[in-house]
Amino acid sequence: MRAWRGWALAWLLAGAAAAPARAEVWAFEVRLDGRPIGSHRFELSGPPEAREVQSVARMDVTLLGVPLYRYRHEARERWRGDCLDGVSARTNDGGEASQVEWPDDTVGASGPVRPACLMSYAYWNPALTRQTQLLNPQTGQLDAVRFERLADAPLAVNGREVTAARWRLVATAPTPAATRQTLTLWLDRASGRWIGLDALVRGDRLLSYRLP
Repeated sequence: MRAWRGWALAWLLAGAAAAPARAEVWAFEVRLDGRPIGSHRFELSGPPEAREVQSVARMDVTLLGVPLYRYRHEARERWRGDCLDGVSARTNDGGEASQVEWPDDTVGASGPVRPACLMSYAYWNPALTRQTQLLNPQTGQLDAVRFERLADAPLAVNGREVTAARWRLVATAPTPAATRQTLTLWLDRASGRWIGLDALVRGDRLLSYRLP
Protein backbone atom coordinates (compact mmCIF):
# COMPACT_ATOMS: atom_id res chain seq x y z
CA MET A 1 0.00 0.00 0.00
CA ARG A 2 2.82 2.42 0.84
CA ALA A 3 4.49 1.67 -2.49
CA TRP A 4 1.19 2.36 -4.33
CA ARG A 5 0.76 5.66 -2.51
CA GLY A 6 4.29 6.70 -3.42
CA TRP A 7 3.73 5.83 -7.10
CA ALA A 8 0.37 7.61 -7.14
CA LEU A 9 1.87 10.76 -5.61
CA ALA A 10 4.73 10.74 -8.12
CA TRP A 11 2.24 10.34 -10.99
CA LEU A 12 0.09 13.24 -9.76
CA LEU A 13 3.11 15.52 -9.37
CA ALA A 14 4.36 14.62 -12.82
CA GLY A 15 0.92 15.31 -14.27
CA ALA A 16 0.79 18.70 -12.55
CA ALA A 17 4.22 19.60 -13.89
CA ALA A 18 3.18 18.62 -17.42
CA ALA A 19 -0.10 20.54 -17.33
CA PRO A 20 -0.21 23.35 -19.89
CA ALA A 21 -0.11 26.95 -18.70
CA ARG A 22 -3.56 28.47 -18.31
CA ALA A 23 -4.50 30.84 -21.13
CA GLU A 24 -4.62 34.56 -20.41
CA VAL A 25 -7.55 36.40 -21.97
CA TRP A 26 -8.28 40.06 -22.69
CA ALA A 27 -11.88 40.65 -23.80
CA PHE A 28 -12.00 44.35 -24.62
CA GLU A 29 -15.06 46.43 -25.34
CA VAL A 30 -14.22 48.80 -28.20
CA ARG A 31 -15.62 52.35 -28.09
CA LEU A 32 -15.55 55.20 -30.57
CA ASP A 33 -15.78 58.59 -28.83
CA GLY A 34 -17.21 56.75 -25.82
CA ARG A 35 -19.83 54.81 -27.77
CA PRO A 36 -19.56 50.96 -27.88
CA ILE A 37 -18.98 49.71 -31.43
CA GLY A 38 -17.71 46.16 -30.93
CA SER A 39 -15.10 43.97 -29.30
CA HIS A 40 -11.52 42.74 -29.61
CA ARG A 41 -10.56 39.54 -27.84
CA PHE A 42 -7.00 38.29 -27.29
CA GLU A 43 -6.03 34.88 -25.93
CA LEU A 44 -2.43 34.12 -24.96
CA SER A 45 -1.52 30.49 -24.30
CA GLY A 46 1.49 28.21 -23.97
CA PRO A 47 4.85 28.45 -22.18
CA PRO A 48 7.17 31.45 -22.82
CA GLU A 49 9.32 29.49 -25.27
CA ALA A 50 6.31 28.54 -27.45
CA ARG A 51 3.45 30.97 -26.95
CA GLU A 52 0.50 31.50 -29.22
CA VAL A 53 -1.81 34.50 -29.46
CA GLN A 54 -5.25 34.38 -31.08
CA SER A 55 -7.11 37.65 -31.64
CA VAL A 56 -10.55 38.39 -33.07
CA ALA A 57 -11.92 41.90 -33.63
CA ARG A 58 -15.44 42.84 -34.72
CA MET A 59 -16.53 46.47 -35.01
CA ASP A 60 -19.53 48.17 -36.59
CA VAL A 61 -20.22 51.90 -36.82
CA THR A 62 -23.80 52.90 -37.57
CA LEU A 63 -25.85 56.09 -37.72
CA LEU A 64 -29.56 55.84 -36.95
CA GLY A 65 -29.33 52.13 -37.67
CA VAL A 66 -27.60 52.64 -41.03
CA PRO A 67 -24.23 50.83 -41.35
CA LEU A 68 -21.37 53.26 -42.00
CA TYR A 69 -18.30 51.15 -41.36
CA ARG A 70 -17.49 47.50 -40.70
CA TYR A 71 -14.21 46.02 -39.45
CA ARG A 72 -13.26 42.36 -39.06
CA HIS A 73 -9.85 41.04 -38.10
CA GLU A 74 -8.58 37.60 -37.11
CA ALA A 75 -4.95 36.76 -36.41
CA ARG A 76 -2.84 33.93 -35.06
CA GLU A 77 0.68 34.66 -33.83
CA ARG A 78 3.39 32.21 -32.74
CA TRP A 79 6.17 33.33 -30.42
CA ARG A 80 9.52 31.99 -29.20
CA GLY A 81 10.33 34.03 -26.13
CA ASP A 82 10.07 37.70 -27.13
CA CYS A 83 10.61 36.93 -30.83
CA LEU A 84 7.74 36.56 -33.26
CA ASP A 85 7.91 33.19 -35.02
CA GLY A 86 4.94 33.44 -37.38
CA VAL A 87 1.77 35.35 -38.19
CA SER A 88 -1.36 34.49 -40.12
CA ALA A 89 -3.92 37.31 -40.30
CA ARG A 90 -7.00 38.23 -42.29
CA THR A 91 -8.66 41.64 -42.23
CA ASN A 92 -11.67 43.31 -43.78
CA ASP A 93 -11.38 47.05 -43.20
CA GLY A 94 -14.45 48.85 -44.51
CA GLY A 95 -14.80 46.41 -47.41
CA GLU A 96 -11.07 46.29 -48.21
CA ALA A 97 -9.80 42.75 -47.61
CA SER A 98 -6.17 41.89 -46.85
CA GLN A 99 -4.18 38.87 -45.76
CA VAL A 100 -0.74 38.59 -44.15
CA GLU A 101 1.37 35.45 -43.85
CA TRP A 102 4.66 36.19 -42.10
CA PRO A 103 7.57 35.70 -42.63
CA ASP A 104 6.66 35.21 -46.30
CA ASP A 105 5.46 38.72 -47.17
CA THR A 106 6.77 41.23 -44.62
CA VAL A 107 7.91 44.45 -46.27
CA GLY A 108 9.84 47.47 -45.06
CA ALA A 109 10.63 50.84 -46.56
CA SER A 110 13.12 49.28 -48.99
CA GLY A 111 11.36 46.00 -49.76
CA PRO A 112 11.11 42.47 -48.27
CA VAL A 113 12.78 41.96 -44.90
CA ARG A 114 13.73 39.00 -42.70
CA PRO A 115 14.57 40.34 -39.21
CA ALA A 116 16.31 37.92 -36.86
CA CYS A 117 14.02 38.89 -33.96
CA LEU A 118 10.91 40.98 -34.35
CA MET A 119 7.81 41.86 -32.37
CA SER A 120 4.29 42.74 -33.48
CA TYR A 121 2.00 45.10 -31.56
CA ALA A 122 2.14 42.75 -28.56
CA TYR A 123 0.65 45.09 -25.95
CA TRP A 124 0.63 42.21 -23.47
CA ASN A 125 4.45 41.89 -23.57
CA PRO A 126 6.50 44.19 -21.24
CA ALA A 127 9.35 44.15 -23.78
CA LEU A 128 7.17 46.06 -26.26
CA THR A 129 8.16 49.50 -24.96
CA ARG A 130 11.84 48.84 -25.78
CA GLN A 131 11.21 48.32 -29.50
CA THR A 132 11.96 50.70 -32.38
CA GLN A 133 10.02 48.79 -35.06
CA LEU A 134 6.98 46.51 -34.99
CA LEU A 135 5.28 44.26 -37.50
CA ASN A 136 1.75 45.37 -38.37
CA PRO A 137 -0.25 42.13 -38.80
CA GLN A 138 -2.90 43.94 -40.84
CA THR A 139 -0.54 45.36 -43.48
CA GLY A 140 2.55 43.14 -43.26
CA GLN A 141 4.66 46.29 -43.00
CA LEU A 142 7.35 47.14 -40.48
CA ASP A 143 6.30 50.30 -38.65
CA ALA A 144 8.88 52.58 -37.03
CA VAL A 145 7.80 53.17 -33.42
CA ARG A 146 8.71 55.52 -30.60
CA PHE A 147 7.59 55.16 -26.96
CA GLU A 148 7.28 57.94 -24.38
CA ARG A 149 6.48 57.37 -20.69
CA LEU A 150 3.51 59.43 -19.52
CA ALA A 151 2.28 60.24 -16.03
CA ASP A 152 0.35 57.53 -14.19
CA ALA A 153 -3.43 57.89 -14.18
CA PRO A 154 -6.48 56.02 -12.87
CA LEU A 155 -8.48 53.73 -15.15
CA ALA A 156 -11.69 51.80 -14.52
CA VAL A 157 -11.10 48.05 -15.01
CA ASN A 158 -13.81 45.44 -14.42
CA GLY A 159 -15.76 47.88 -12.28
CA ARG A 160 -12.88 49.09 -10.08
CA GLU A 161 -10.35 51.89 -10.36
CA VAL A 162 -6.76 50.88 -11.09
CA THR A 163 -3.62 53.03 -11.06
CA ALA A 164 -2.17 52.68 -14.54
CA ALA A 165 1.23 53.29 -16.06
CA ARG A 166 0.79 55.00 -19.42
CA TRP A 167 2.92 54.99 -22.55
CA ARG A 168 2.50 57.10 -25.67
CA LEU A 169 3.26 55.14 -28.83
CA VAL A 170 3.89 56.97 -32.10
CA ALA A 171 3.91 54.54 -35.03
CA THR A 172 4.95 55.49 -38.56
CA ALA A 173 4.14 53.12 -41.41
CA PRO A 174 6.48 53.14 -44.47
CA THR A 175 3.53 53.48 -46.87
CA PRO A 176 1.45 55.30 -47.80
CA ALA A 177 3.66 58.38 -47.38
CA ALA A 178 4.90 57.70 -43.83
CA THR A 179 1.44 57.43 -42.30
CA ARG A 180 1.58 58.21 -38.58
CA GLN A 181 -0.67 57.12 -35.71
CA THR A 182 -0.58 57.96 -32.02
CA LEU A 183 -1.74 55.52 -29.34
CA THR A 184 -1.80 55.47 -25.53
CA LEU A 185 -1.05 52.14 -23.86
CA TRP A 186 -2.43 51.53 -20.33
CA LEU A 187 -0.74 48.98 -18.04
CA ASP A 188 -1.66 48.05 -14.48
CA ARG A 189 0.96 49.86 -12.38
CA ALA A 190 1.20 47.01 -9.85
CA SER A 191 1.22 43.95 -12.12
CA GLY A 192 2.25 45.32 -15.53
CA ARG A 193 -0.80 43.69 -17.12
CA TRP A 194 -2.26 45.34 -20.21
CA ILE A 195 -5.58 46.97 -19.28
CA GLY A 196 -6.44 49.52 -21.97
CA LEU A 197 -5.62 51.30 -25.21
CA ASP A 198 -6.55 54.61 -26.85
CA ALA A 199 -5.91 55.56 -30.47
CA LEU A 200 -6.60 58.66 -32.50
CA VAL A 201 -8.23 57.57 -35.76
CA ARG A 202 -9.54 59.29 -38.87
CA GLY A 203 -11.29 62.57 -38.15
CA ASP A 204 -9.47 62.93 -34.80
CA ARG A 205 -11.92 60.50 -33.23
CA LEU A 206 -10.92 58.49 -30.16
CA LEU A 207 -10.95 54.69 -30.40
CA SER A 208 -10.68 53.05 -26.96
CA TYR A 209 -10.22 49.52 -25.64
CA ARG A 210 -11.62 48.95 -22.16
CA LEU A 211 -12.14 45.88 -19.99
CA PRO A 212 -15.83 46.01 -18.95
